[in-house]
Amino acid sequence: MCPYCVRAKALLQAKGVEFEEIRVDLDRDRMVEMMQRSGRRTVPQIFIGDVHVGGYDDMAALDARGGLDPLLGLESTLEVPAYGHGPDASEDGPT
Repeated sequence: MCPYCVRAKALLQAKGVEFEEIRVDLDRDRMVEMMQRSGRRTVPQIFIGDVHVGGYDDMAALDARGGLDPLLGLESTLEVPAYGHGPDASEDGPT
């Protein structure tokens, strides 16, 4: 199995999402379908629903930018400080 396929599966498993692995190396018709849908010949090609994410590097970059979890329907666990000018907010941020 290709190392990028292994990495892609590991990332998705780490996020706890279910996925379908299609072995295009074993099914020529599915290989042709993948190339038509993605416009690419390399594996893996990752689709989330109808959205073509790309290969592993594309998915990892999307994850690094914070875009993968929303696409997967996962809630972010990242705490983002909120700054504002409401009655309880400090103009200088947290102390």
